[in-house]
Amino acid sequence: MKKATFVLSIVCVASVLVFLAACSSKPSAVKAGEVNLFIWTEYMPQAVLDAFEKETGIKVNILMYSSNEDMLAKIKNSNKGAYDIAVPSDFMIERMIKEGLLTKIDKSKIPNLNNIDPVYMNRFYDPKSEYGVPFMAGLAALIINKTKVSEKITSFNQVFAPKYKKQLVILNDYRVLIGAVSMALGYKLDPTAEQLRNVDIKLQALKPNIKLRDSDSPKTAMLNGETAIGLIWNAEIAIAMQESDDFEVVFPDEGCYLFIDNMVLLDGAKNIDNAHKFIEFILRPEISKMISEEYPYTNPNKAAIAILPASYKNNPASNVPAEVIKKGQFPSEVGAKRLEQYDAMWTKFIK
Repeated sequence: MKKATFVLSIVCVASVLVFLAACSSKPSAVKAGEVNLFIWTEYMPQAVLDAFEKETGIKVNILMYSSNEDMLAKIKNSNKGAYDIAVPSDFMIERMIKEGLLTKIDKSKIPNLNNIDPVYMNRFYDPKSEYGVPFMAGLAALIINKTKVSEKITSFNQVFAPKYKKQLVILNDYRVLIGAVSMALGYKLDPTAEQLRNVDIKLQALKPNIKLRDSDSPKTAMLNGETAIGLIWNAEIAIAMQESDDFEVVFPDEGCYLFIDNMVLLDGAKNIDNAHKFIEFILRPEISKMISEEYPYTNPNKAAIAILPASYKNNPASNVPAEVIKKGQFPSEVGAKRLEQYDAMWTKFIK
């Protein structure tokens, strides 16, 4: 009888200890489903995803791409509903709307949309801002290593010089490069079919100067000294300039390739409510600030801009001057036939 009482007492004490331990531990976030994010590489800090999951219990599954065309192909070749949110650029959003690949945003679920500067809303690709929520903006510009380049670079035409053989890193993006070459010839970013012949010839003339094509982390080739000049995204330039005074940004006289990337909801998205919650979270000033501090593109969130440090605001590669934006051009939705021509030019170029 005493033995039974002793065992019972031990069991009771153990139960109390387990209960107290459970009460003293921090409660974990309640699991609330998931959301599938399809986004550019080097664009979303892991800390932001962790903060969202910790607060909401919603797990973010992130998949990445390196170009608009890569994104579109993967969406079309995947089962409907494979992705909830994507982050395409302006001209691609226009195409995706036409092809019925997007669903409209429920703005009533995103009050933080008021944080976006109105200049980024109701643009040519989405006139009523029904499908896209601005995420980040920017351009493709030139980065120069001042210790390797003695002349003052002001024009994209200068990088064609034979002395820069195997000295360039460029984005692995045919819309950017064809656009830059076209503007160097005095044409618009998207040349006519007739002008494409001259663009093709000049594009081939640039080939000997290309060391590598990289859209994921092109700043790396500049930072490790592999290349002296780059045609890369502005945030990559800003990061390189933060790391070394050897680098400077150059906005070519001919103008720059501009972009506005938007968060969009894909047709057939399975986690639509969680997707709206994620977009609302991203538009918080402090969250948007976190993104810009790690990937310093031009931020369309005016509330976030207000709390970003002077190092961001004073870096022209991040906080691009208004006159540069005014002079730049956005790519347009040129149609399937023109894209076939671009693709043929690019295929020949990269051989």
